[in-house]
Amino acid sequence: MGEVFEAAYGDGVADGTGDRAAEVRAAYAGLRQIRDVTGAVPAAWERRQPARAVAITLEASGLPPSALDASGARVAPGYRVTPGERPHVTRVDWLGAPAETEQKLRECARALESAGGWEALLYRAGRGKWFLEVEIRATPRGGGR
Repeated sequence: MGEVFEAAYGDGVADGTGDRAAEVRAAYAGLRQIRDVTGAVPAAWERRQPARAVAITLEASGLPPSALDASGARVAPGYRVTPGERPHVTRVDWLGAPAETEQKLRECARALESAGGWEALLYRAGRGKWFLEVEIRATPRGGGR
C-alpha cells in the first residue's frame, strides 16, 4: 500500500522528486471526486481538515508552497497555510518579496473561490502585512453546473 499524500502547507522541506506534480493532481482529482459523489461543496472531510483542503487546492492550481531546506532556512517563496484563529477558518500568508504579497494572495483567493466552497477575504494587518482568511462556504449543488 502506498504512503498517504501529504499536503504542502509551506513550512516543509522542498520536494525535489519530480513525482510531486502527479501526486498533487491525483489528490485534487480525489477531492473533486468526493465532492461529486457526496454532492457536498465542500465535502465533509474538507470541513474537518480545512487547512489540508486549502493547501491541496492552492498547489493544484499551480501556486507554489513556500519551502525550507534541511536546516530550516526558507529557500522558496510561496504560500503558507495555517489554521485560523476561529474554527473552520484557515489563514494563508505569502512568504516572498513584500512587493508581490498582495498580488499573490489575490491569486490564491481566485484559485480557492473558483474551486468552490471557499470564501477568501484579504486583510492587511499591522505593519502592512497582508494575509487571507479562508472560510468554508456551503454551496448548493445541482442545477446547471
